[in-house]
Amino acid sequence: MQLEFLEDVHIKNYRTLNEFSVKGNFRNKQQDFDKFCQEDLLFITKNFGFRRLPTFDEQDKKKTVVDLLLDWGDNQDSDKELQSIFITKPFDYPKPSLLISNLIKSVTYNNSNSIILDSFAGSGTTAHAVLNLNKQDGGNRKFILIEMEDYAETITAERVKRVINGYGIPPTPEGGAKSSKLVEGTGGNFDYYTLGEPLFDDNNNLNETIAIEKIREYVWFTETRSSYSPPSEGCPPTADELVFLGNHNDTGYYFIYDKDNLTTLDYDSLAEYVQQKAERYIIYADNCLLPETFLREKNIEFKKIPRDITRF
Repeated sequence: MQLEFLEDVHIKNYRTLNEFSVKGNFRNKQQDFDKFCQEDLLFITKNFGFRRLPTFDEQDKKKTVVDLLLDWGDNQDSDKELQSIFITKPFDYPKPSLLISNLIKSVTYNNSNSIILDSFAGSGTTAHAVLNLNKQDGGNRKFILIEMEDYAETITAERVKRVINGYGIPPTPEGGAKSSKLVEGTGGNFDYYTLGEPLFDDNNNLNETIAIEKIREYVWFTETRSSYSPPSEGCPPTADELVFLGNHNDTGYYFIYDKDNLTTLDYDSLAEYVQQKAERYIIYADNCLLPETFLREKNIEFKKIPRDITRF
């Protein structure tokens, strides 16, 4: 919102020295602005308009914007923080965890069970901030970090592990080199996962370097939204069990697939593979030679590989 200042504004040490009038389109009423001014919670920018300071306690109300930003950490603080965790500095331009903690606190103040997502996790500052915040106020916030670079395990996940367990080097009995301060762990836990190979290649065909069981698991999950268990787990599968995925909600699921040959749903394959009774059948294959009238009569839905496999 663009503001028009109707009088000159005199500023010293980031504070206005005189009264002045401002013209613009505001959402707040005049009494709101009066209250914000009395509580010293208001600052002004020409291009973005009035902003109310976020506050977390009575002491914060006495601080200026500059005071608050300094209290929230800077790049030097984040560098020192990362060095205290890893001894060396393994990551350039990390964010200060205090800054992220305060930002998370400002948006989760009424829900300490929130889930915080960081799609570009970097050095893991967001997880560090969430863990610290939970330790401070007893919250149960959870975090999801996503990182595509090769330091995801050695830096991002390793930082989270050290923050949970505690970090720093204890002094040696002999009194060696200066050590980093021991920091108590926050407690908590996390799981670390890596993505496998993509199911589809650049031409939207199945990536046939993937194990067939992984493809079957994927097809089952996209159809049923449930985890997959092989019908005869632990036993050598029969011909129909290599194709049969399982029954779910009175529907039988079949995946007729051979990476070296085209597969066809016809009367012979139907008799060979479909051994389990169900009210409805969903059958995947490369081609279908069964007439539409027969499919409707037998309550069979044909799906073509790979065209009809759902893509996430």
